[in-house]
Amino acid sequence: MSDNNYTPPKVWKWDSESGGKWASINRPIAGPTHDKVLPIGDKPLQLYSLGTPNGVKITVMLEELLALGKTEAAYDLHIVNIGEGEQFGSDFVKLNPNSKIPVLVDYSKTPPQPVFESCAILLSLGEKFDAFIPTDPVERMECISWLFWQESSASFLGGGFGHFYSYAPYPMEYPIDRYTMETKRQLDVLDRHLAEQDYMCASGYSIADIAIWPWYGRVATGDVYGAEEFLDTKSYTNVLAWAKRIEEREAVKKGLATAL
Repeated sequence: MSDNNYTPPKVWKWDSESGGKWASINRPIAGPTHDKVLPIGDKPLQLYSLGTPNGVKITVMLEELLALGKTEAAYDLHIVNIGEGEQFGSDFVKLNPNSKIPVLVDYSKTPPQPVFESCAILLSLGEKFDAFIPTDPVERMECISWLFWQESSASFLGGGFGHFYSYAPYPMEYPIDRYTMETKRQLDVLDRHLAEQDYMCASGYSIADIAIWPWYGRVATGDVYGAEEFLDTKSYTNVLAWAKRIEEREAVKKGLATAL
């Protein structure tokens, strides 16, 4: 199949499913598709999520907090099956109008406070529990900068490279080349940065590492997309050393197992 002769119409219209593996849940409109009441457990924090890289960020963070003795970080995990379109249920859309996992609801606050977007959740938890965010103003801004770097870059890695390499209905050279180039550039950014220090921030392990590892760390080790040979991730030695350093943490192992 080829798109070489494709000419975009003057006005695009949605007249058929597209998107490969995820075609059945892709649509150009927002809002709920069905009524569904979300379960609520008895823990202070209620997490609605799945074992995607963005979901793993939050279970890892919560397990790290529990490992520090932060008992108020106890949480109930409720799986949202995005392949079945559960993110478009009425209650979920009320929590996140963008219909993406994860969503965290903090029932220790009155009224309960929902937070969506994974990096916003990490920042909220870090501030709530005064953990994994540097206290020095300069070091804190370094941490926040890398957190936002991951948030802005994930669309290229997941929505771009991951989609066209793993999920598109057929291989397409141009988008694969385009997003591979950007993915490798980002891996090089990380590799150069991690040549100087063990973690993303000079102050040590932080929410920046927790945000970046499920994406770039697990891509480098071949646990996401199975593209380590294609991307030649063995050449990014500092990224691999950092990724393995993080995956050996007990809380990370537990958070990963819980999410998956």
